[in-house]
Amino acid sequence: MKQRLAVLGSTGSIGANTLDVVARHPDRFEVFALSASSQVDPMLQQCLQFRPAFAVMAQEEAGRALAARIESSGLPTRVLWGASALDTVAAHEQVDTVMASIVGAAGLASCIAAARAGKKLLLANKEALVVGGELFMTAVREGGATLLPIDSEHSAIFQSLPEDPATWDARVEKIILTASGGPFRTRAPASLRDVTPEEACAHPNWVMGRKISVDSATMMNKALEVIEARWLFGLAPERLQVVIHPQSVIHSMVQYRDTSVVAQLGTPDMRVPIAYGLAWPERVASGAQPLDFAALADMSFESFDTRGHRERFPGLQLAWDALAGAPGTTAVLNAANEIAVAAFLERRIRFDQIHSVNLATLDGLLPSKPQTLQDLLALDAQARREADQAIRRLAA
Repeated sequence: MKQRLAVLGSTGSIGANTLDVVARHPDRFEVFALSASSQVDPMLQQCLQFRPAFAVMAQEEAGRALAARIESSGLPTRVLWGASALDTVAAHEQVDTVMASIVGAAGLASCIAAARAGKKLLLANKEALVVGGELFMTAVREGGATLLPIDSEHSAIFQSLPEDPATWDARVEKIILTASGGPFRTRAPASLRDVTPEEACAHPNWVMGRKISVDSATMMNKALEVIEARWLFGLAPERLQVVIHPQSVIHSMVQYRDTSVVAQLGTPDMRVPIAYGLAWPERVASGAQPLDFAALADMSFESFDTRGHRERFPGLQLAWDALAGAPGTTAVLNAANEIAVAAFLERRIRFDQIHSVNLATLDGLLPSKPQTLQDLLALDAQARREADQAIRRLAA
């Protein structure tokens, strides 16, 4: 039978790549629901191509505009809007698989809804784990959901681990996440204050959205991935390592107790981990180009402790600091970073001040242990206010 999919965040980079893979396998996959924030025209085109039962817009005005366009087109698609509508389609009884690719903490509630409903959950939203942590993993366990990571690094780790998760702690020495180093790997740290949004968004290997591109340039994306790996794979933070690998051919590695290392290699194309997640435990064509080993001149690696990388990328260490902090600290870090990156993209702070905002927010807010989704969302809002205040202080 075909898998019925809900693609949350379908007009973004991950969502568009998901639909590209889906279109290659009409015998395997059927799109049941799509969602976007406010992009009416791209959503309409996706609805015309895939004819989903539901289309959800986060913003009411965009939802009403899409509904009018859908009605005039004669499509049978029903248009909904608002956060509760996202939860509805994520947990819908006719949905088999949910691609969770909404950027930021806005995607947390729908991820938890899908987990509690026992869906096959393809997780491309870092914040479900960075913000949700134990609460989200409890929802996965209690709902009986199948959780498959879609980030290229976490998919690579999952593919390199033993099949039985119960053996991971005993058999695995450490997990090694690779990082390209982004566009500023060799740039003088003192010059980073002059970086423009355009420069920060020009990743040398990957085509990504603006927010994650900036996170890659600061290596905050890797800090968030370390936190995510802690929850996904259950290893202690000290058994998680980051190594810089500029070519982005090895997407991550697992070192076993006998010092053997198992790695997953591939072209830097998000359709590969997406296709793996969609078809798991089988494999299907992704549309990506295969590696040409004859054209690989070399593969190099750099320790985070060399070549000035700690000074260049001070945000990476915040992963381990936040994991060692009070419960909820990782949620504070995530919220601060979202606000700081947005301010940088709006040219309200400098590139090097993103880290300053993150530090100030962590220093200014000590979370009490969040017990519920509402607690997490309240903490997220509080951290955003704290980050806004830090930005105003910098501007002054």
